[in-house]
Amino acid sequence: MAKKVKVVLKLNLPAGKANPAPPVGPALGQHGVAIMDFVNSYNEKTKTMSGVIPAVITVYEDRSFDFVLKKPPVTEFIKKELKLEKGSQAPGRDQVATITQEQLTKIAEEKMEDLNANNLEAAKKIVAGSARSMGLKVEK
Repeated sequence: MAKKVKVVLKLNLPAGKANPAPPVGPALGQHGVAIMDFVNSYNEKTKTMSGVIPAVITVYEDRSFDFVLKKPPVTEFIKKELKLEKGSQAPGRDQVATITQEQLTKIAEEKMEDLNANNLEAAKKIVAGSARSMGLKVEK
C-alpha cells in the first residue's frame, strides 16, 4: 500500500549549506519530520553544486519524506550568464545590463523542464519577463 502524502513543501536553499535554522526547521518541524535527516541528505546531494537549489519535499503521514531537486531559479541563470552580482535596485527605471536573444535561448533551454511552457518561444518569454523584473534590457 502506498504511503499517504501529508504535505508537499518547496524550499529554495543554498547548495550544500542547508541548516536547521529557518526556513528549514519550522517548515519541516511542524510536520514532525526529522530535520537533521533532511538537512544532511540535502547537503550531501548538493555539495558539488553552487547557488540556490530548490527542493520539493514530500512529507508522508508516517513522518518520512522524499525530496526532488529542481534547477536553480531563472534569476540565478541570468546572473550567472551576465556575470551580475544582483539585479537593479529600481527595475523599470535603472537598467543594469542588456540580455541578448541568444542568451535568452540558452537559459530557456537549460531551464525548460522546470518551466510551465510548451515550447522554446514560450520559455524565452518567461525568462525575458524575469530579466525585465531584475532591471535588465531585453534585446529585440
